[in-house]
Amino acid sequence: MSGLPMGVIYHIAYRADWEQARRAGQYSVSTRGVSLAEQGFIHASTAAQVAGVANAFYTGEEGLTVLVIDEDKVGPPIEYEPPAPGMAELFPHIYGPLNTDAVIDVRPLEAGGDGRFAFSPT
Repeated sequence: MSGLPMGVIYHIAYRADWEQARRAGQYSVSTRGVSLAEQGFIHASTAAQVAGVANAFYTGEEGLTVLVIDEDKVGPPIEYEPPAPGMAELFPHIYGPLNTDAVIDVRPLEAGGDGRFAFSPT
């Protein structure tokens, strides 16, 4: 047992974006360089999906964190949907600004010596 509540999802964020969100009380970045207003939802992941997303979209980036989000505390609706038509894997999408009090932990995300990201929920 990891000690995390059931219904935990994750979001990769730049530290600076998260710090700004903490001051504002809500987080509104969908993904790397795309706002919630532009995308319509905030991309999130399950624990098993974090490293794959990081390696697909954040290679070479620094200043990253993983927001650990308690689904039960999220104000906007969360839908599990495929990231693109024809794909079977489902990813959590948050349909509105993320209230910062739903973030129960913030963890650094740094690439290893081989330039690849790894993630463990514990």
